[in-house]
Amino acid sequence: MTKRPQPKLKAQTPVTTASGIHGGPVPRQPVEGRASGQPQNNSKSTSAATRPTYVEAVAIYEKGIEALQRHDFNHALELFQSVLRQYPEEKELHERVRLYLNICERHATPREAVPQSIEERLYASTLAINGGRYDEAISHLRLVRDEDPDNDHALYMLAVAHAQRDEPAEAVAHLERAIALNPENRALARTDADLEPLRDDEAFRAALDAPAGSARSIDRRRPLKARTAR
Repeated sequence: MTKRPQPKLKAQTPVTTASGIHGGPVPRQPVEGRASGQPQNNSKSTSAATRPTYVEAVAIYEKGIEALQRHDFNHALELFQSVLRQYPEEKELHERVRLYLNICERHATPREAVPQSIEERLYASTLAINGGRYDEAISHLRLVRDEDPDNDHALYMLAVAHAQRDEPAEAVAHLERAIALNPENRALARTDADLEPLRDDEAFRAALDAPAGSARSIDRRRPLKARTAR
């Protein structure tokens, strides 16, 4: 009798290994009615697969799996959380989502807290100026100025940030306001190396040469502007 040829086994696609996660690969579990590609005998699973919300939830879930396999834990975390938040009725999918959500939470990079108070924004601005991130500093300082228009410390730092960005008109305008609110800022500006780009500006020299008014005391609770490392 002639032997019938044996069917060839289809090679399986290897799963991307995620080192550091349980010491092995990230399994991609099939989702009923879609990822497995097999018809389901269970009427509940079949009805779930036909729901538009189920199809949408599975699509986001699979994007989360792909992000997890790329080690993009923060993005995967957002995707898995959106499945739980936007599709609360897809209970059969939630158990799987929570499994991967726990993995993401252990590996995701903590996000820096956004400064909320005036003091926090002034401190963040100081760090930004010292790091040469003048756009970031100006963004924080404008919020301080909007909340406290007479905050001479914020206005002085705005002058520094604009000076470093080679914007003399904006820098001098903020400096003049800071000096008007607190004349002691005039003496500080005369020796401040961060204002060096303004030394040849006539408006800047005029602001420093103006007669000193009655100085008011500086609020010592405010953080002093740290000098930019040069």
